[in-house]
Amino acid sequence: MSAKPAVRTSIQATAIGFLVGALSACVSAPPPPPQDQMSRTQVETAPADLQLLCADAVAKASGADSTKILPVSSSKIDSKTYQVELDASGKKTSCLVDTDGNVKSVQPT
Repeated sequence: MSAKPAVRTSIQATAIGFLVGALSACVSAPPPPPQDQMSRTQVETAPADLQLLCADAVAKASGADSTKILPVSSSKIDSKTYQVELDASGKKTSCLVDTDGNVKSVQPT
């Protein structure tokens, strides 16, 4: 009869081992590093109203339907100027606009 308690103890020890293993898998990973320590650069995009001003300027310059001109990307050039890249029915166009809403240039790219 001494074999039964030994088997029972062995089974209990094995069950506890599996439980500890399962619980250790639930440990969460450390949080990601803050944004300022990441290698990606942050690009400030043009506000939507300035992008739409550029789309309107491209439509007027090209005679294209303004509903077919889509801003594709934008970036801040300096403290008062944004560059907006647009797609006018497959034709790529670049627009410079300032923060006051003045379109400085529209050029095909």
